Amino acid sequence: MKRSLYLNLAAVLAIGLFGSACAKKKTALAPVVKAATVAESAPAPAPARVEAPPPVLQNRVVAETPAPRYPDAATRARIDELLGHIQDAYFDYDRHTLRADAVATLAADSKELATILNQFPDYKLRVEGYCDERGSAEYNIALGEARAKSAKDYLVTAGVRGDQLSTLSYGKEKQTCDEHDESCWSKNRRVHIIALK
Repeated sequence: MKRSLYLNLAAVLAIGLFGSACAKKKTALAPVVKAATVAESAPAPAPARVEAPPPVLQNRVVAETPAPRYPDAATRARIDELLGHIQDAYFDYDRHTLRADAVATLAADSKELATILNQFPDYKLRVEGYCDERGSAEYNIALGEARAKSAKDYLVTAGVRGDQLSTLSYGKEKQTCDEHDESCWSKNRRVHIIALK
């Protein structure tokens, strides 16, 4: 009988433990179910609004078109005409500073030339320096370069961009006059400006 009592008691305890374990599980599951129910019943967030890009206006596209960096044929012809007016600038013997007549020569039409060139940054000019036949080749190359640089510096002060001007010295090469006297030598001491094609 004691044995049956123990068995009944064990059975009651087992049912009680089993029942309390099930109750705990139900309590533990209840918040999860509630949370799931709350999450399901909440309204879904609105999808992110995607805005269409603004329409491209025809005027805007034209305004963004880059300006030409090289002049057309008519503008190049005008530049050549201006260079023809500027003519060669001449120097005193063994000097590279610009004389008054050389300044006047370079000043002729140089402002208009500067205005045109500034619109076309890829268009380049070269200032060439020359000397008379006297002196060594090395000395005259250096003197011709100094003369070309003096003329270039003047053109920069007139408004021509320095990066559009290069210099080159021919020294005593390419003489314009072949006589061996001062009247001829004075014609060879010069700078000449050309457009680089």
